[in-house]
Amino acid sequence: MRIDRLGACSWLLATPLFLTANVITGLAWRHPPFSWATNNISDLGNVTCGSWDTTRPREVCSPWHVAMNSAMIVTGLLLALGVLLTWSALGCGAATTAARLPALAGAGGYVLAGAYPADVNENNHFLAALLIFVLGNVGMIVAALARRSPVLSAMRADSLALGLAGLAGTALFLAQVDVGIGVGGMERLAVFPLLAWTALVAIRVIRLPSADTRV
Repeated sequence: MRIDRLGACSWLLATPLFLTANVITGLAWRHPPFSWATNNISDLGNVTCGSWDTTRPREVCSPWHVAMNSAMIVTGLLLALGVLLTWSALGCGAATTAARLPALAGAGGYVLAGAYPADVNENNHFLAALLIFVLGNVGMIVAALARRSPVLSAMRADSLALGLAGLAGTALFLAQVDVGIGVGGMERLAVFPLLAWTALVAIRVIRLPSADTRV
């Protein structure tokens, strides 16, 4: 198998892993039940039970926090591996290179978030969130400018739409604004676009003929 396709497979594994971890870890909650509208993703990884967050107080108790934090770390590693292994397939050009680096930073954010749960080291966890929320989403917008990449140039509209959606979710989440799906829903709008984007890029990389791979 071509090395770029291995990278694409890494990206395709990251998305279902992260989503499955969210669902299964959330189902383990009892008192209170987990809410995608009310609770942050970070709540799933908190290692202690009790009232959390002074700006938006809520009861947090995640019995399977180890599974969630482990899944976040593995998700980050898979995303980073995807960036590195698809490097040649995405082609050259300043915009293409500039898009890779924020994506790599976003991947690092997942690793950092899993290694430092919010109630263990809030500062490191917040830094991890910024890497995902800001750099990850900015990277997609930059990718929309990549004209020399055979993969990215074909999905400019997707990159722009997902990047803008992610940044809008980021702004609304950081401002604690609920537009109908809860503040937790805003966080997911900030986080999920990068995962969707890597999956779309992965599918295009897998479909590339061998002759189109840039070495």
